[in-house]
Amino acid sequence: GRLNADNARFLLLAVLIVLYMLCGAAVFSAIELPTEREAKERWEERLENFTRRHNLSRAELRHFLREYEEASVAGIRVDDIRPRWDFTGAFYFVGTVVSTIGFGMTTPATVGGKIFLIFYGLIGCAGTILFFNLFLERLITVIAYVMKSCHERQLRRKGGLPHSSRRGSGSSEVDSLAGWKPSVYYVMLILCVVSLIISCCASAMYTPIEGWSYFDSLYFCFVAFSTIGFGDLVSSQNTKYESQGLYRFGNFVFILMGVCCIYSLFNVISIVIKQSINWILKKLDCRCCHRCQRKLFRSRRNVVMPGNVRSRRNISIETDVVNESDTDGRRLSGEMISMKDFLASNKVSLAIMQKQLSETANGYPRQMGSNSKQNGFSGGVGALAIMNNRLAETSVDR
Repeated sequence: GRLNADNARFLLLAVLIVLYMLCGAAVFSAIELPTEREAKERWEERLENFTRRHNLSRAELRHFLREYEEASVAGIRVDDIRPRWDFTGAFYFVGTVVSTIGFGMTTPATVGGKIFLIFYGLIGCAGTILFFNLFLERLITVIAYVMKSCHERQLRRKGGLPHSSRRGSGSSEVDSLAGWKPSVYYVMLILCVVSLIISCCASAMYTPIEGWSYFDSLYFCFVAFSTIGFGDLVSSQNTKYESQGLYRFGNFVFILMGVCCIYSLFNVISIVIKQSINWILKKLDCRCCHRCQRKLFRSRRNVVMPGNVRSRRNISIETDVVNESDTDGRRLSGEMISMKDFLASNKVSLAIMQKQLSETANGYPRQMGSNSKQNGFSGGVGALAIMNNRLAETSVDR
């Protein structure tokens, strides 16, 4: 049933993620481990030369370096940098908290600050994620509207649609665009281009002001915009800048725009990954079905004919459709999920339950047409569900 398909999709995705992580670990280990070993050897050689030159014991020097590491965590550096906990520094810090970037160069050292951070981050991160979801919904609406307008112009050039000046063109236009839906690949391409433009513009600003190379600036943009936040490169950390106020404002705007666009891009890519997983499962299911049918036909050649096997397969598919339609009817009723439905996990999937809760919280069910289920955007959880619903709604000419 539907739950078995969801479980298969979940397991396949988990396996692919683990394999992806293993491949990534192997690549990074092969690239970075030799450099790490060389740096460690150079450091040991410098440490040995320093102790000999200044007649210091190795233990005393290591103890001093450990104390400096503790001071570094508190914000003390060899070079002069701006105070981390003045108002502008604290505002930059809370921005990294609520956006879930978390560079790590500024962290609360007091018990009160750590306790306050727990509650502050709990509400702030939730509110920011809600903002990202609302931004994503509006961004997809705009992209789908632009794509639809371009599609209408293309059809008019080819003569598939009459010009708007003619009477009665509204009904014919509805008929011509009834089956059109925005392609997820075009949406992904548009978001990639927009994210790349923002990253390039931000890198052009960071390179002369921060003194980074252009490649390092692009690297910082991806790490910051994707909310990975390693903290090896952090903007706006020097004591003084030329046009400091303007630079900090531009830094804030670029990070906000970049995080929103990359967040939207990640959700679109997740839809493409979901479609790829569905394609793999269909291929595996078809092969398994063909093998089972061959074995069944060979073992019971005089009892079961190939046509009967196909008819039984069709019946099972129709049964799945009926069950899915019943679920959709219950989902569109706008009723709150009962504990009975929650416990009946073999009948209602987690995604459908979350959609019910979302519709009940909004106060109205989203009416989804039958055509919207065939565009590859149906289903999803969280931000993925927002994209699915918005793309399905904007794909229908109202």
